[in-house]
Amino acid sequence: MNIKREFVLTLSCRDTTGIVHAVSGLLYQAGCNIIDSQQFGDVQNEDSTGLFFMRVHFEAPEHLADEATLANLFGHVREQFAMTATIRVQSRKPRMLIMVSKHGHCLNDLLFRWQSGQLPVEIPAIVSNHPDYAELAASYGIAFHHLPLPIGAGPEVKRSQEQQVEALVEQEGIDLVVLARYMQILSPEFCAFLKGRAINIHHSFLPSFKGAKPYYQAHDRGVKLIGATAHYVTADLDEGPIIEQDVERVDHTLSPEDFTAVGRDVECVVLARAVKWHVEHRVLMNGHKTVVFR
Repeated sequence: MNIKREFVLTLSCRDTTGIVHAVSGLLYQAGCNIIDSQQFGDVQNEDSTGLFFMRVHFEAPEHLADEATLANLFGHVREQFAMTATIRVQSRKPRMLIMVSKHGHCLNDLLFRWQSGQLPVEIPAIVSNHPDYAELAASYGIAFHHLPLPIGAGPEVKRSQEQQVEALVEQEGIDLVVLARYMQILSPEFCAFLKGRAINIHHSFLPSFKGAKPYYQAHDRGVKLIGATAHYVTADLDEGPIIEQDVERVDHTLSPEDFTAVGRDVECVVLARAVKWHVEHRVLMNGHKTVVFR
């Protein structure tokens, strides 16, 4: 197989008969080779969206190995089923911007996975409201942008800082923004700008344990499971469509510091999974939920 001729088709539309036949038949007639295919129809109960989702990884013949050419070829099927469909070349690595504050465990984990080839992205920049991780960024050869926010900064100051991030996103051609424990509430305008292309990580205690030191609060309550949630960013704080979650068991023998260490490990793993699935085009939006083809 030729990686430069491999593509990923993702689509969603109203569930009906003949979709898989139409898609696979078109690819077959065009001389494409389907490498793997996954599908899901959300028609299980009265609360479902009634949508059909599909992800197809395929290899195209040389004369069709172009996103625009394949999109044009797929036009009739798209219109026939009123699909939302996207075709992306597999070899292109999405460009990712990481935002971080004082806690660097998720940042460090993402950078290691990227450098070791586990995360198929390009990382042209890191943004922080603190200067702490400038040296870490430099050690990886990544531009570090310190965009400070004074304590108690008002909405206008915060929005001005966000606009600097927006300009950087446009300048660098960023496909995905990852909030790797970036501890600032984003404005509705910034959330709208990043819609569908920003992932956040938080401890799963929200909303039960809000505010500072959630793992200490959890320890005080004697919880037995701690975890983390990765989700898309929306204007509703920590309520965006969930991509991935995981938990670890804890008990009375662990200190608050132990809780924190376990929690940070879970956060790293959950965020890395969510980012990897997103950049591999495995996550499709289904209303306020997601469909994840793992």
